[in-house]
Amino acid sequence: MRDKFNKFMQGRYGVDDLSRFTMGVALVLIILAMFANIFSRTVGSTLDILGVAAIVYAYIRIFSRNIQQRYAENQKFLQMTSKFRFRFNKEKDLMKQRKKLSPVRLDMSREMDQAVIEALCRYLEITSDRVFKSEAPLDLSFIFQIQDLLRKNSELFYEKRVPQKSPDFRENESILDQIREEDKLLSYPYESIRPFLKMLTEAAEDESVISIKMTLYRLAKQSKVVEALCEAAENGKEVVVLVELRARFDEENNIRWSRMLEQAGCQIIYGLEGYKVHSKLCLITRRSEKGIEYITQIGTGNYNEKTARLYTDLCLMTVNEQIGMEAARVFQALTKGEIIEEVDHLMVAPKCLQSKVIALIDEEIRHKKQGEDAYIGLKLNSLTDKRIIDKLVEASKAGVRVDMIIRGICCMVPGIKGETENVHIISIVGRFLEHSRIYIFGCGERTKYYIGSADFMTRNTVKRVEVATPVYSEKIKKRIRGLFDLMLSDNKKARTEDYHGKYSMIKCEGQPCNSQEMLYQEAYDRAAIKTENKVVE
Repeated sequence: MRDKFNKFMQGRYGVDDLSRFTMGVALVLIILAMFANIFSRTVGSTLDILGVAAIVYAYIRIFSRNIQQRYAENQKFLQMTSKFRFRFNKEKDLMKQRKKLSPVRLDMSREMDQAVIEALCRYLEITSDRVFKSEAPLDLSFIFQIQDLLRKNSELFYEKRVPQKSPDFRENESILDQIREEDKLLSYPYESIRPFLKMLTEAAEDESVISIKMTLYRLAKQSKVVEALCEAAENGKEVVVLVELRARFDEENNIRWSRMLEQAGCQIIYGLEGYKVHSKLCLITRRSEKGIEYITQIGTGNYNEKTARLYTDLCLMTVNEQIGMEAARVFQALTKGEIIEEVDHLMVAPKCLQSKVIALIDEEIRHKKQGEDAYIGLKLNSLTDKRIIDKLVEASKAGVRVDMIIRGICCMVPGIKGETENVHIISIVGRFLEHSRIYIFGCGERTKYYIGSADFMTRNTVKRVEVATPVYSEKIKKRIRGLFDLMLSDNKKARTEDYHGKYSMIKCEGQPCNSQEMLYQEAYDRAAIKTENKVVE
């Protein structure tokens, strides 16, 4: 019987989303007709007819041989219902996808009989070239147990380091007021995330605060950020939160937090269709004597208390009106399910980050051709964007000095004569994960500084919503430059890339420089000086 049915369906369209929807509507209509007949036979008969008509229409589509026409109908239906389906089905579909993705490779920790391997390949539907034998254990969870057993051997562990209080913030004073006085910068993990958390808590309780808007990508399992946002909503403030449900491996955690936020009264935006929202953006809007005031936070890392102790990141808090207004435009667009087409101060992917970076590189090329000094400094996780790479090669050919600190993937080879001989690339792999993004363009007084969430990868520059901000505070510019130059001087944990694309340890000549340890020691020293000054006072 099955073979006959399969033969009958050959060349016919079959079941699609529109057919399933139509059958569902038919079922609802028939059930409603059963109840309607009790009160009115006319209404009941009408509903019955509509239900039968829906069933007939569904089967006509299923058995149709005009496949192209049926496909076009289904695509139109999906387009019309996209927002509805995205809102109500995304959570479920996302977790299903994570749990049911097809295998892509087979890893083995020991030799196995060829017949067993072939049977596994057939079962998993993978080819023999996707079978790998690893010398390392496949499950490394046992390492955590070993760690506990070795605690007594202090020489096997790093020296204990604790994020320090930033001396740029005064204790027992309003964080919001201090930011209004001057822009503030936090450098994780060397400085504590507490001032930022205090800013959120303070905003939640401040009667002059109208709204808090944030983009959330990865959160800690016990999140003070979520607690502050829930409190703000319960206090009657407008709280708009974009929760990116496609944050790899954190989907379930983000769904849990989004439900909690929604229950507290926050307006939740579940991502942006077609683009992953990876930006680290927070906007506080408050009333002041002068009118509406914006306090904007833009960072390089997630709003995650745990990773703030493990990743190197930067967090800028500013009251700059232009930055605040453009951040407001970003949130306005996200609320509508749109993307920003043009901005003057911020860099906002996918439409106006790559083009701005290329324009800034072009500016340095122009200055060099005019006989002036020119410079480009970049700190990134990865570099793969071909348009930007080609432009950096052009800058090198023009004689522009290009220094890059790239921890991970780098698709550019330095030191090639006539091509990239003015490009210098290092990678720092140390105790903490290098995660901050810094963009520097220019020399002297015309130097422009930016920090943001975007690596120069195509997935970031044209396929995600990313935000980078200019740094206008001279004090913070000087500090960022100090951070960057210190990392360039690293000769303990840095590796330099040669013209073959290979990395080698930098030969330690002169004073040893472990940039991460030196930055942590600097944070300890700055905190100690502040404590001493406080005691003297």
